[in-house]
Amino acid sequence: MATIFIKDLLLRTQVGFNPHELGKNQDLLLNISINYLTQGEELSDEPGEALDYREICKQIIALVEGNSFNLLEKVANDVADLILSIPRVQSVEIEVDKPHALRFARSVSFSLSKKTGQ
Repeated sequence: MATIFIKDLLLRTQVGFNPHELGKNQDLLLNISINYLTQGEELSDEPGEALDYREICKQIIALVEGNSFNLLEKVANDVADLILSIPRVQSVEIEVDKPHALRFARSVSFSLSKKTGQ
């Protein structure tokens, strides 16, 4: 089992349900841990055998920035489901951070862990 970490993926989307949030894009920071089965790429050094984290990021960006959400929980769940649809992925942990969501806090975040079959 191996892990890829995607750290501080900065995205903009409509997230929130309060009147002052509706129709406005806001920043989200995603931190993602992807646990997956290797295919020997750690020995062969063959890029074609590796999990394509660039393509995974493109899919996450399209999903998050192409939709609007009421809750951070929904963002995390949808991203986790997308990642779990990749055949070699066994589990994923994701934290969705919404900077400046509260006046006296740097951010608010929600984290979620999912495994295949959940």
